[in-house]
Amino acid sequence: MNFINAHLEETANIANKIDRSQVQEVINCIKKIKDKNGRIFFLGAGGSAGNASHAVNDFRKLCNIESYAPTDNVSELSARVNDEGWETVFSEWLKVSKLRENDLLFIFSVGGGNKEKSVSVNLIHAIDYAKNIGSTVVGIVGRDGGYTYKNSNACVLIPNINSKSVTPHAEAFQAVVWHLIISHPDIKVNQTKW
Repeated sequence: MNFINAHLEETANIANKIDRSQVQEVINCIKKIKDKNGRIFFLGAGGSAGNASHAVNDFRKLCNIESYAPTDNVSELSARVNDEGWETVFSEWLKVSKLRENDLLFIFSVGGGNKEKSVSVNLIHAIDYAKNIGSTVVGIVGRDGGYTYKNSNACVLIPNINSKSVTPHAEAFQAVVWHLIISHPDIKVNQTKW
């Protein structure tokens, strides 16, 4: 019970410490691309890839925003990794998708990418590509030192309450924050069934 209590107390603490202005900045960015009929491309690896897939559904179904995640197409994803490498898998996918200035890249990541440590370099290449085109980049991350946090137009940082639980809290709160966003009256169009 001690672990359960501690984890749930950390969760409540994180919810109370999330910077609301960061969430509002992401909402503002999404509203702008929505008004311009832009698209959202969700990027993430591991558990964040699962969250990206779920977010695509919600933004399409409830917000009427055209949205995609390259990790939803395992055939193309694995072919690109096999033939071209993991580092460029997302940026090359975005090129074929004809990423535009009116589009938005939405990054879900625990660390957000790190050039020096060669971690999540695929996200770094995608962010650089999007920024070069003039696309908006937003994210939800668990570390403030990562590439996403430093190079996005707006980014929600999930507060670090316990260094041993950064990943589970960051990935769980990706879902909390994007569900908040799709429920916001400036973004949501369609009602949920339940």
